[in-house]
Amino acid sequence: MPFLKSEPCIWPENLLDLAIPGDTGGLVDANLLADTPASLASCAVLEPEVSVSSADSRSSAPQNEGDANASKWWAIYTKPRFEKKFMRQLFESQVPFYGPMISRRFRSPNGKLRLSIEPLFPNYVFIHGTEMQRYTAVCTGSVSRWMPVINPIELVTDLRQIHNLILTEAPLAPELRLQPGQRVRVRSGVFKGFEGVILRRENQVRLLIAVRYMGRGASVALDDCQLEPI
Repeated sequence: MPFLKSEPCIWPENLLDLAIPGDTGGLVDANLLADTPASLASCAVLEPEVSVSSADSRSSAPQNEGDANASKWWAIYTKPRFEKKFMRQLFESQVPFYGPMISRRFRSPNGKLRLSIEPLFPNYVFIHGTEMQRYTAVCTGSVSRWMPVINPIELVTDLRQIHNLILTEAPLAPELRLQPGQRVRVRSGVFKGFEGVILRRENQVRLLIAVRYMGRGASVALDDCQLEPI
């Protein structure tokens, strides 16, 4: 996994494999989500986002015991360049979270090759917990705004695929806007089982893995993979 041990990007490590609440209030096994049909045109439904400031953080406190005991997924938008600090704070507070991180190689001004660990989706960190845990996260001072996720099944489906793609340690390119294309499944090779959209850029074939929640994703170059349309 391309991140420093002192800078965890997911906790607990099996967070995306745990059962998650379904739309009916029951539990859905995340291992079954891989077979869920996906469309890049669909987006997760969100409640209105809530901005955070030191003056109004108290208003973000849980309003009743029922809310405080229910675990939910939340999209947290951090202050600029606060993603790593925020995840350290979540880890110390034992609040479950995931913020995809990728490695990037670059040359310094003196010509030396450097390696940096950067967020795949700048400012975004996703947490899964109770209202009290969300309140703990908001009170860290690292948060700009937060949004409840109404369709957690779709979000976790996409995040699991992004996480598994990062685990391949293949060079990834952030994709800020989704592009139309043929949706495919990889039948063989390193990326066997992944589903996404084919992109063609400068004679290079790339597989786009999307997170529909944000309309963003990551792409990876295909190396002699066999594809089948979905």
